[in-house]
Amino acid sequence: MLALVFVSDMESEMEPHVVLLSSPGLGHLTPVLELAKRLATLSNSKVTIFVVPSLSAAESLVIQSFMSLNLCRIILLPPPDISHLVHADAAVVTRIVVIMREIKPAFSSAVSALSVPPTLFIVDLFGYESMDIADQFKIPKFVYIPSHAGFLALTLYLPVLDEVVKGEYVDEKDALFIPGCRPLQLEDVVDPMLCRSDQQYLEYLNMGIKIPMADGILLNTWEELEPATLAALRDDKLWGGISKAPIYPVGPTVTTPNRPIDSNKSEMFLWLDKQPSESVLYISFGSGGILTKEQMRELALGLELSQQSFIWVVRTPVVAKSCDGSFFTVGNDCNDERLASYLPEGFLEWSNNMGLIISDWAPQVEILRHQSVGGFLSHCGWNSTLESITHGVPLIAWPLYAEQRMNATLLVEELKIAVRSKTLPSKEIVGREEIKLMVKRLMVDEEGHAMRARVKQFKLSGEKAWNHNGSSFKALAQLMR
Repeated sequence: MLALVFVSDMESEMEPHVVLLSSPGLGHLTPVLELAKRLATLSNSKVTIFVVPSLSAAESLVIQSFMSLNLCRIILLPPPDISHLVHADAAVVTRIVVIMREIKPAFSSAVSALSVPPTLFIVDLFGYESMDIADQFKIPKFVYIPSHAGFLALTLYLPVLDEVVKGEYVDEKDALFIPGCRPLQLEDVVDPMLCRSDQQYLEYLNMGIKIPMADGILLNTWEELEPATLAALRDDKLWGGISKAPIYPVGPTVTTPNRPIDSNKSEMFLWLDKQPSESVLYISFGSGGILTKEQMRELALGLELSQQSFIWVVRTPVVAKSCDGSFFTVGNDCNDERLASYLPEGFLEWSNNMGLIISDWAPQVEILRHQSVGGFLSHCGWNSTLESITHGVPLIAWPLYAEQRMNATLLVEELKIAVRSKTLPSKEIVGREEIKLMVKRLMVDEEGHAMRARVKQFKLSGEKAWNHNGSSFKALAQLMR
């Protein structure tokens, strides 16, 4: 019934054919796939998704699961060899942008070879250089930013900041001004802004210049979650000279389980079924996040001190400074015996009664929606953040890289549904005592109960956004017109 009403609103004489382009990495692929689901089911559109795959085993499973739905066509583009273009230790942002730049000729040829020409073109934020392919077909082109309005505001305003700020952003005396938004604290700047001489900064700056050239910008947020920032972005007096592209908040688009839980995961859910309601803390650092060995030990000891039940997704600790070491390979590291050697002596014996250790990857959405889960210690990637909010679970914010520090500040200071450590986990070791206190604050104290009630209100507002009269439903309908 919902789809029929939506289609009638389109007033279209022909079935739209939407082409989407996803950059590599599970954190980028997932929101594109979920947006594709919305387009295919609510607007009755034909949808083709072009994916540049990584080496991630988890990503391959997600693609296979999505293809089994038969909602959309997925075409895999062969990843280009960029070894001669970037250094082996180049930042993730640099590597992704270069991959997407090099894939452009193959992508253009693949789009031209489609039996049904596209009528609408959507690229994710790293595919912005392929927007001009839409011009060849004389069709509208859109950019999908799978993040929040504050991140979009920073991205669009960066070309201005680049001219105004003369030195390093982190050396400024005051917070950075962004029109109509909360001042951006220097410790919250996104990773590409940490060093202006790094290639990833130049790539991010180019992104801020090119994205406003789209016919519209889609955001994975909704009106009721960020009303003030969205209103500011639409204020011509503030933003008219920077970006005139219409903004379409079409969130929350989050992962929805496509299949039954794997049999080898059933033990975990049998254990969850035995736990009291909202008593378990889920711990995961997303598709890319990795801790140091020292931080892993402190986290384990902090959990033991808290005496709180938990499920912890553990990965082999990082040796270098990078906190995003599993971005392209998540799901490939499943050696339980080796992981045990990085944890404190006796921790596994203690945790046999209090929690579960999961190697490398877990069915996050299925865990978060379980009634026994009452908190999420998260890296604050936007996908994980939305999955937590839409299941009514408050957070312990543990930002590691990318825009996660911005996300953590939004969760703690504006939405007030998270607690965070006094020091940045990406810079210093968070000690066991502070970890114990954060777990207690979220899972036991009145402060945590208040956050749990508040996040459930956001959960309801996210559900209403996709009702027939909801803000995101209407935004998608307006876009398809």
